[in-house]
Amino acid sequence: MNIRDARPGDEEAIHSLICELALYEKAPDEVINTVDQLRIDLFEDSVCEALVVEHETLQVVGFALFYQSYSTWKGRCLYLEDFYVKPEFRRGGIGSELFSKVVAIAKERGVKRMDWQVLDWNEPAIGFYQKHGAILDGEWVNGRLFF
Repeated sequence: MNIRDARPGDEEAIHSLICELALYEKAPDEVINTVDQLRIDLFEDSVCEALVVEHETLQVVGFALFYQSYSTWKGRCLYLEDFYVKPEFRRGGIGSELFSKVVAIAKERGVKRMDWQVLDWNEPAIGFYQKHGAILDGEWVNGRLFF
């Protein structure tokens, strides 16, 4: 397995993994982003970045998508939007390696905090993050507007 920066041409595989993650999270119809928009956002407008996990067959089997955010209290932060490895490639440590690479990027950039969300029923993910020393804060309620 190889973890590398996403590059043009990976957007279709990443989008497919996003849809797979949405299915697991019981929200497959909520993905309205397209392969083309993902390509623009990742590689043209640089709205976000991604790392991919590439199997020896050159198949992309996992990804982490993130972007810089900002806290008025802390300053620059990194937001991990999505983190996913196909189930058949889990349990070999590749998820931990991918997560550690995102953490390393956050530290290299000097951000003050790294944030992400996990669904309260996703016990395997909660356990994974706790194993990595994460603080899961149940105090905050998410606010959203859709346009």
